[in-house]
Amino acid sequence: MSLDEQWEPGFGTIYTWLAMDRVGRIAVMVNNCFGDIPKVLLALNGAEEMLDTLSEFMWEESQVFRSYPPLKKCGFTVDLYSAWRWQGRDKAFVVDELLRDLEVRGIYSEASLAFNKGFFVYHAVEGSREGEDFPVGFDGPTSMGDYFRFLVPGEYASIEDFPESLRPGVVVSQTLDFNSKQVLSGKCINEYFCDLYRR
Repeated sequence: MSLDEQWEPGFGTIYTWLAMDRVGRIAVMVNNCFGDIPKVLLALNGAEEMLDTLSEFMWEESQVFRSYPPLKKCGFTVDLYSAWRWQGRDKAFVVDELLRDLEVRGIYSEASLAFNKGFFVYHAVEGSREGEDFPVGFDGPTSMGDYFRFLVPGEYASIEDFPESLRPGVVVSQTLDFNSKQVLSGKCINEYFCDLYRR
């Protein structure tokens, strides 16, 4: 199902979109099939192509943009992590696996998004049924499609790290602070993110 205003989350393709909080920090939002995508982004003409282009730039695989910001190499921390994905492992194991992957795969590892790029990384609660997955370390209830903060960067990226032509593909919140918000309700995505970035 293509990305447009009729799109709804469910089994199928995993989409990654980018968001900016009220103080200008950037987060990578991984929907894991079940996380909603803001309507303001779905209404963008060519939304799927924009997300693909942003993703290619983020992973330094773009055929169009050849200049990238210097790697920050700023460290990262693991905040919450998926019970379903990590199957009973503790946080120390998760950190070790991420560091090992960073060492082996460099900028193509998920940890690089925080370590080298300065992005927060949020994942949507997934699983094959409600309750199978939840963010380990969070005390409150969550549902499939809620986004939880997985990785926190040591130094923050900003919108200036992106080419001007890609910035309108980043959704913006006037209320959220990624530094303090661990979990985003999937039902409130369109309340959190009402605008696309405008110069």
